[in-house]
Amino acid sequence: TRYSKHTTIASVAVILLFGGWYVYRNYVKKPKEAKATEVMFRAEEYFRLDSVNKALNGDGQYWGFLKVIDKYGGTKAGNMANYYAGVCYIKLNENEKAVKYLKKFSSSSKPSQARAYKYMADAYGDLGKNKEAVEYYKKAAYQFEKEEAFAAECLFMAAYLSQKSLNDTKSAIELYKEVKEKFPRTQQGADADIYLAQLGVYSTGN
Repeated sequence: TRYSKHTTIASVAVILLFGGWYVYRNYVKKPKEAKATEVMFRAEEYFRLDSVNKALNGDGQYWGFLKVIDKYGGTKAGNMANYYAGVCYIKLNENEKAVKYLKKFSSSSKPSQARAYKYMADAYGDLGKNKEAVEYYKKAAYQFEKEEAFAAECLFMAAYLSQKSLNDTKSAIELYKEVKEKFPRTQQGADADIYLAQLGVYSTGN
């Protein structure tokens, strides 16, 4: 019947789609991932040694992060290469490039994503783009509040820039209060009282 014919065609299409996906995953994607991880190995070594230029550009024999991104940008290793490249450019004080690569990085790991956001905030701050810096310090803090020292530092930086660079007293007060309430055991939690007092807010929070 026409119905059974359509059903058969649909079944064959599903089988072909699944088969195609299986072949792609096991014979294209996995080997590509493995190769990308392999070729990035030396760049990671240079990164750990703080040999930033070699980490980025390679040494003539082994690839740097930029080549990995170019050739294997869609892989997990390529994604990590964006993170490493961004950090390298911060070390070189090339903050526009740092932002460009860090924006391409994304991770389901909250600590990794939080650190990428903080690096972006640092880069924006160095570029004088303080509004963007505040937003990314807040993102970093909210992304990984479990690590109190890290989150408190990021949120405090957002408060400090709001006060000193953006002259946004209202936001600064809210952020200092948030630092104090969420992270009272940190240095930033204690320092928030000083800044709240400077802004005419009682240190008790009243």
